[in-house]
Amino acid sequence: MEREFDIQEYMTKGVERVVSDAIKATLKNPRESAFMLGFAKASTAASKKRKKAEKAGEHIPPFLIASITSKCNLHCAGCYSRCNHATVDTEPVSQLTNEEWYRIFDEADDLGISFILLAGGEPLLRRDVVEAAGQKKNILFPIFTNGTFMDERYFELFDCSRNLIPIMSIEGQKEITDARRGEGIYDRLIQNMDELQKRGLIFGASVTVTSENVSEVTSESFLNELSERGCKAVIFVEFVPVTEDSQHLAPGEKEREYLKNEIARLRAEKPEMVYISFPGDEKSSGGCVAAGRGFFHINSHGGAEPCPFSPYSDVNIKKTSLREAIHSPLFMALQSEGLLTDDHEGGCVLYEKRELVEACIESLL
Repeated sequence: MEREFDIQEYMTKGVERVVSDAIKATLKNPRESAFMLGFAKASTAASKKRKKAEKAGEHIPPFLIASITSKCNLHCAGCYSRCNHATVDTEPVSQLTNEEWYRIFDEADDLGISFILLAGGEPLLRRDVVEAAGQKKNILFPIFTNGTFMDERYFELFDCSRNLIPIMSIEGQKEITDARRGEGIYDRLIQNMDELQKRGLIFGASVTVTSENVSEVTSESFLNELSERGCKAVIFVEFVPVTEDSQHLAPGEKEREYLKNEIARLRAEKPEMVYISFPGDEKSSGGCVAAGRGFFHINSHGGAEPCPFSPYSDVNIKKTSLREAIHSPLFMALQSEGLLTDDHEGGCVLYEKRELVEACIESLL
């Protein structure tokens, strides 16, 4: 009889592997290694909290994605956040305050959540929230940033708060990065990397994988350059098309299989960097880990959503606790009705089956 898949065990081991890989990746940097060893201890304690809750019949995911602002200074081609109107040019209104975010971070720590990914918009526009995150030493905060707002104050903050790890978005070499993100962005990213390396600070890169750049972003030349500049983690995110004219950029089955094999090779041959693939790493999880199975998303206005690619919410964190949000009726319905484990072509299952998600939330309202 086939053993039933255990999402808690899978995600817990995933956290342990990422932390273990990060410790190995920072062995040449005593301060970073000391921090990662301390975080590994905190992560183990958090895992025990989640396991205790699981035995009591309550599932707590180890990850959280927090979009702390809807504002961004760039207009990247095919940006899902702008297409979903989650990122805008106008001054944000009614967004969560610094105090409300700190309360969320506090509750996450109590529940045993080990990783909170800070996103946006451009998260470095909310310096107050980033500084608040830096105070929660038991939680690792990867900050997904376009890199254009890094300055001396941020470099000093990253030095003092080693649980804040900038993850800079880059699409490959200069030509393809600037084509998608804007002229001069690549040079700015390289400048940031050199400064972070000079200061002995850990950082990573986030790569949006498309049908056009999959070979380049897994190439020896690109990854070797990142490694030589001090990059310790590369997160590959498959492009999810949200408009008809960007469909051709979505990786097909051939590209996804190629990416999967390349990541397996990189993990074996280049252990100096951590490699994470989304949603590729979900293949062994028995399906999508959004909607509270492994993580969920809080948007800049407090709505608890299955994930950034599925911007639907039936509860707002302003009016409820983080624990209650984790068990929202929408999340429970998506989990119990099997939508997260449905077969799909690839990429984001919830985006691909958005009509079913919309029907689900309509039935709850």
